[in-house]
Amino acid sequence: MIPLHTIKQFFNDMRRQKLRTMMTMFGIFWGTCSIVLLFAFGKGLTEQQIKSQKGMGENIAIFWSGITSKEFKGLPKGRHIRPTENDVKLIKRKVENILRISPEYSRWNVTLKYGKNSTLRGIVGVWPEYGEMRNVIPEFGSRFINERDMKEKRRVIFIGDKLKEDLFGEKEAVGKRILVNGTPFMVIGVMEHKKQNSSYSGRDNRKGFLPSSTFQTMFSRRFVDDFVVQCQPTVAMESVRHDIFKILGAKYKFDPTDDETLSVWDTTEGFAFLRNFFSAFQMFLVGIGIATLITGGIGVSNIMNVVLEERTKEIGIKMALGARKSYILWQFIAETFLITAVGGVLGFLFAWGIISIFPLLHLEEYIGIPRIDLWGGIMVTIVLGIVGLVAGFFPARRAANLQPVQALKLF
Repeated sequence: MIPLHTIKQFFNDMRRQKLRTMMTMFGIFWGTCSIVLLFAFGKGLTEQQIKSQKGMGENIAIFWSGITSKEFKGLPKGRHIRPTENDVKLIKRKVENILRISPEYSRWNVTLKYGKNSTLRGIVGVWPEYGEMRNVIPEFGSRFINERDMKEKRRVIFIGDKLKEDLFGEKEAVGKRILVNGTPFMVIGVMEHKKQNSSYSGRDNRKGFLPSSTFQTMFSRRFVDDFVVQCQPTVAMESVRHDIFKILGAKYKFDPTDDETLSVWDTTEGFAFLRNFFSAFQMFLVGIGIATLITGGIGVSNIMNVVLEERTKEIGIKMALGARKSYILWQFIAETFLITAVGGVLGFLFAWGIISIFPLLHLEEYIGIPRIDLWGGIMVTIVLGIVGLVAGFFPARRAANLQPVQALKLF
C-alpha cells in the first residue's frame, strides 16, 4: 500500500508544478489512450475483414477447367480438361477429407421478371450442400434447395436479398412465382444479408440459385463451369487438392503434378495471409502507442528529478532523523507510480468512452466494431507498470543516495 503522506505529498507537488505535472500526465494519458484505441480498432477491423472474407465460405477452394502443360504417357500437352457433374460425384465418393462439394453451372444476363419489375441477373445451378458451404443462408421462413428439388427437377429458385429488393421491393417473395427467361419458377427462399468482400462470379446477394438438375434440363449443359470444395477444418486444402488432381488425372490421363490442368483458387491461403497481415499491422500500431508511453515516461522521470531538487532539504532532514534509504527510494517510486497511474486511468477511461460511443456512428460495415479485450488491458497494465518503475527508479535512487549533511548543504 502507498502511505497516506506519500499521496498528500503527490498532490502538494501537483499544486506547486501544475503545468509541468499536467503535461507529464498528458504524455501517459495519450500513450495509454493510443494503445487501448489501437488495440480495440485493430481487433475490430481484423474481425470485420475476416468476417467479410468468410462471407464467401470457409475452408473452400474453387476449381475451374484448364489446359494441360505437360506431356503424359505419350499424350501431348495443350489438352483441354473440362470436368462434368459425374466427375464431381466421383471426387465426393473417393476423397475422404471433403466435407462438402458442389458443381456450379453459371449463366449470365438471364431475364428475371415479377409483375412489371424486370432485371438481368446471373443464375447458377448447384447442389443443396452449396448453401452451407458458401454461407448462402436462408432468411427465417424460407429455405435453400433440397434433395427433392434435385430429384424431381423442380422449377424453384432461391434468390439473393439484393435481387429480392429489385424484384419485390418490400413485398414478401417466398411462395411467389417469377419468370426466368419466360419460364415460371417458384421462389422458395431469400438469402439472409451477409458481408462479402470477395467473389469469383459476382456477389451472392444479386444471384438466383437453381437445382443443378433443373439448370441442366433448362440450358442443356454437359460441363460444369466450376466446382466448389470444402475440406474438413482439421485438414489442409493442399492435401485435398492433391487427391482431386490424382483422381481426375487417372480418368483424363494427365500428370497429377501439372498445376495448369485445373485452375484453383484456394481461399484458405488468403485467410492465412489476412491473419498474418493484420497481426503485423496491429503490432505496428501498438508499437506506436508504446513509443508514446515511453516518451511520457521520460517526462515523468524529468519531473521527478525536478521534485528531487526542490525537496533536497526535506530528504536531508528525514535521513538525519533516521529514515532509511529504502524508505526514500520507495517514496519517490510510489509518487512516480501515482503520476503514471492517474494518467493511465484517465487515458483508459477516455478510450473506453470513445469505443462506447463509436457504434452510434454506424461505421461497423467499414472498420468493424472496436472492443477492448483482456490481452489488450493486460498489456497496457504491464507497459504502464514498466514505464512507472523505470521512470521513477533513477530519480529515486539518486535521492536515496544523498548524504544527510550533503543534502542540507545543497539547500
